[in-house]
Amino acid sequence: MRIHPLDPQLVNQIAAGEVVERPASVLKELLENSLDAGAERIEIDIEEGGKRLLRIRDDGHGIHREDLALALSRHATSKIATLDDLEKVASLGFRGEALPSIASVSRLLLQSRTLADDSGWQVRGDGREQSPAPEPVAHPNGTTVEVRDLFFNVPARRKFLRAEATEHKHLEGVYQRIALSRPDIELVVRRKRKLLHHLRPAADDAERLQRLQSVLGEAFSQQAIGLDHAAAGLRLSGWIAQPTFNRSQPDLQYFFVNGRAVRDKLLAHAVRQAYQDVLYHGRFPAFVLYLEIDPTSVDVNAHPAKHEVRFSDSRLVHDMVFRTVQRVLADVRPAVAGGGVAAVTPAATGTAGGVAWPAPRQQQAMPLQVSEQLAPYRRLHGEPEPLPETGVPAHVEASDSPPLGFARAQLKGVFIVAENAQGLVLVDMHAAHERISYEHLKRSYEAQGIRSQPLLVPLNLAVSEAEADEAEQRRDWFAALGFEIDRRGPEQLLVRQVPALLADGDSAALVRDVLADCRNHGRSRRIEETVNQLLSTMACHGSVRANRQLTLPEMNALLRDMERTERSGQCNHGRPTWVQLDMKALDGLFLRGR
Repeated sequence: MRIHPLDPQLVNQIAAGEVVERPASVLKELLENSLDAGAERIEIDIEEGGKRLLRIRDDGHGIHREDLALALSRHATSKIATLDDLEKVASLGFRGEALPSIASVSRLLLQSRTLADDSGWQVRGDGREQSPAPEPVAHPNGTTVEVRDLFFNVPARRKFLRAEATEHKHLEGVYQRIALSRPDIELVVRRKRKLLHHLRPAADDAERLQRLQSVLGEAFSQQAIGLDHAAAGLRLSGWIAQPTFNRSQPDLQYFFVNGRAVRDKLLAHAVRQAYQDVLYHGRFPAFVLYLEIDPTSVDVNAHPAKHEVRFSDSRLVHDMVFRTVQRVLADVRPAVAGGGVAAVTPAATGTAGGVAWPAPRQQQAMPLQVSEQLAPYRRLHGEPEPLPETGVPAHVEASDSPPLGFARAQLKGVFIVAENAQGLVLVDMHAAHERISYEHLKRSYEAQGIRSQPLLVPLNLAVSEAEADEAEQRRDWFAALGFEIDRRGPEQLLVRQVPALLADGDSAALVRDVLADCRNHGRSRRIEETVNQLLSTMACHGSVRANRQLTLPEMNALLRDMERTERSGQCNHGRPTWVQLDMKALDGLFLRGR
């Protein structure tokens, strides 16, 4: 076959294949254009899941009359002019492909007016390669793009579109992400001319939280923890959900890099690792996070639809996200529960819920070998022998109540019933003590340092050359974690010693997994996680059992330790350790006030 140039219309339709997959793809491109145009209000009209009609109207700066025809031609844009612009893209789009690609597979009407124009102008596109002449039209300042009959001239593509409800669900995901990425934008959505959403601009934290609730629901906003941290030229802000608010799939995970919604494996891995110690296996955390980074340090053109990004220093980004989220989760105390966005109470302070309390006593270090029974709980914390119960008020007032209140009784040998200023607190004593014991064990293990155990017979490990290179480059890092690994050949490693705590495990599989993590994500925490799994098992066996009768001093000692222990809201397996029933909830159970 001879080489020949393609018909321009076919070129546009091929290009549309990269940009226009379904109506949701069209909506994404047009909304990003509106945001890049400085819009403060955007209206969206939808019919038949976007297959029949998508109309986006904004109040941005508009398109000049002379540029309207260019807007429907390929490789024309107002967003970049030089290679330097391409290397530090600050806009959401820049390729100049979206409008001509959409126009090549639909009946498109583009109307716009700038502040300098006396009237609006419009051009049309219907799948043909042409340079239409602008026509005058009555139009307010801003731009309207109307897309009708998507894929009317590409039947093979149109037949793959799904039912109206399915396509609308994809559209909903797009405008939800835009609403979350730009809370300062007013957004109006209509379906079949009926108002679906009217999200007003959010100016402060309270309004942003209200917008979060409008988009993702009250259940998420009630469990959301706010964070805002800057380090090493990066800033991470947003909300993460309490570990007890987890999902069966990653459907409530939103990450924005410089305002752009992305699905990035590196970022998802960092957040998942931060939740590792507080989440059920196979469950997914929920979050809305915003990362701000120097545009020159991130490549936003790593994916045709710009869903993925590439960082110049991926390890720095991963570590910053991981450590920030992990620290926030660790610092949440029972003192901050009770609905709404939880605040973070630093472990170093002696305050809880705004009330000053004496600094906690120095805890006794727990040995790594935990016995099944443990001494009575008071002895673990240096409590004296049981005394007649005194100093526990008959009624708990807000001014003199610790966050989890005071124990009143033990229920069926399983739950502690306590009273605080808000009402009733129920504590799963085994789950709570399991977390406390686990955190003690981790601190004790870290304080003692990692002890290595030489292998009687060194382990020969066959790996790829790239993995051998990785192990050789990270030899000192492995040594700090208790491994001694030498390279014996291009594809051969020799493991001479391992951490003593992991001596009975599958060291070969662990080393392989660690190397794979390092190559994929720039780092690995598998060794620490494996150690923690063993410590968690030890803590579980060493915690107080069901039907164990505790005295009131022992129960109160447990409550106080929960208040100062990291991650004490969940046990080692991700189950909640306590619940609060305030007076409103208790009144509701008995229909009081009706």
